Amino acid sequence: MADWTKKTILRSNALQQYIFETSAYPKEHEQLKELREASAEKYKDCGDRNHYFRQIIAIDPDKEAYETGAPFIKKAGVQQKIKFIPSDAFLVLNDLIKNGEEGSFDFIFVDAYKNDYLKFHELTLKLVKIGGIVAYDNTLWYGSVAKSKTEVADGLIKMFRSFEIEFNSFVAADPQVESSLLSIGDGLTLCMRLY
Repeated sequence: MADWTKKTILRSNALQQYIFETSAYPKEHEQLKELREASAEKYKDCGDRNHYFRQIIAIDPDKEAYETGAPFIKKAGVQQKIKFIPSDAFLVLNDLIKNGEEGSFDFIFVDAYKNDYLKFHELTLKLVKIGGIVAYDNTLWYGSVAKSKTEVADGLIKMFRSFEIEFNSFVAADPQVESSLLSIGDGLTLCMRLY
């Protein structure tokens, strides 16, 4: 089992497991369970209940990440609803805007380099409809956002810490969105576009 304490503000594997077993796992679809287990096995060191969901566009320059989930997507019978684009996300997002897709997305999930989050915020707010949600992953950045620079020892965490702090402050003050920073996993910021 992966050491979840490295990616969460919860410093206890037992507490994390309790939350999963009480809140997430009982309602989890069998194919999601299989995908989660396969992903956890493949990415040990990294850290839909029906067929009625909207079209999904997945953008990632790493095609292997998509290929890990592809068998489970196919098993669930929803492969026709998922369009994978192996590309740089900025190119695709700008193309979507140029092609008249502004305000057409219900939900956008961003998990990218933390120094790019402000640029993603500008683009995703053009694409998500009013009342739509943009979710940003890892916004607590291993808990480092609440620590001083001197308290953070890991070089990678220290390198991106200031970008997360800047992003969190920007989003909290952005009048275009209503935002909430959730203490789930490594932090998840949800932004609802207001106008």
